[in-house]
Amino acid sequence: MNIARVKWACRRGMLELDVLFQPFVETRYEGLSDQQKATFVRLLECEDPELFAWFMGHETCPDAALADMIIQVRGRPAP
Repeated sequence: MNIARVKWACRRGMLELDVLFQPFVETRYEGLSDQQKATFVRLLECEDPELFAWFMGHETCPDAALADMIIQVRGRPAP
């Protein structure tokens, strides 16, 4: 997926997710490995309610690769 499509996919229906995704894609996405980029794109394919629950620490993401990417996007482990 090219960077323009990734940036577009970062525009979510929830402001809380926009605040997480947009700075990450602007500052750190290009530095990811191809595998990490693919994982990030896979994360963007998830539904907003589950993303919100994972990022806010209300639920644990069952996919280990996505869970690691969530930590990277958040910049710190969940509480």
